[in-house]
Amino acid sequence: MHQLNPSDLSILLVEPSVTQRKVIARHLEKEDIVHIREATDIESAKIALEKSHPDLVICALHFPDGTGLELLHFIKHTESLADIPFMLVSSEWRKCQLEEFKQAGVVAILPKPFTSEHLGTAINSTLDLLVPDELELDLFDVHDVRVLVVDDSRLARNHIKRVLANLGVQRITEAVDGSEAQTILGHEMFDLVVTDYNMPEVDGRELTEFIRSSGQHSHVPVLMVSSEANDSHLANIAQSGVNAICDKPFEPSMVKQILFNILNHDH
Repeated sequence: MHQLNPSDLSILLVEPSVTQRKVIARHLEKEDIVHIREATDIESAKIALEKSHPDLVICALHFPDGTGLELLHFIKHTESLADIPFMLVSSEWRKCQLEEFKQAGVVAILPKPFTSEHLGTAINSTLDLLVPDELELDLFDVHDVRVLVVDDSRLARNHIKRVLANLGVQRITEAVDGSEAQTILGHEMFDLVVTDYNMPEVDGRELTEFIRSSGQHSHVPVLMVSSEANDSHLANIAQSGVNAICDKPFEPSMVKQILFNILNHDH
């Protein structure tokens, strides 16, 4: 249960178009969100963030003075701001344009035009990030679950760690790619591996195959995180022996359900 309601959230809405700001604000008001500050460009958004920290930044992609990606990197690389959830609203559909946002751990990417349902899901993901909601398992205490997080993006690892920590996971080890993960698996045991698919040298599929063919770790469940969620691609990944596949940006509620399913039975 959330102790926070949508009406408690304070939003910084960063959007150059007056019309679009009105449309998004109207959608937010339907979700009972009324604490909305507005910024029209990257510079004014940075000033607003330094004055007071919102619970969520909702941001467009293109501005006269820069891009939403620049603002996202500013937030993620400023220690006092790094935990603020970031939601992109964009009519952009090209994968290459959205990939960096997915890798940086955005809470949601909303299409333009989006529906109230899209927004409701994204707001729920924000609440899930802001309010700890421990996973209750039958077989063991979630605090004892040992997780190896493998991703070549530090920002993506930070996002995954935050989602896991909110579920009560405390024992998290990081690897910067599949190759380092293989080295770590050589001398440590884990209850779960969460790995990105796209990585240099040893990718997520090769890492999963390494785990499945290892006598020591062959039983360890693998959650694959991929920003390339098309059907043929997913079928290809599934053949490597993963237990579940999650899209980027992943929703904490979905991760919670997947982890419950993976961890709540004897392997």
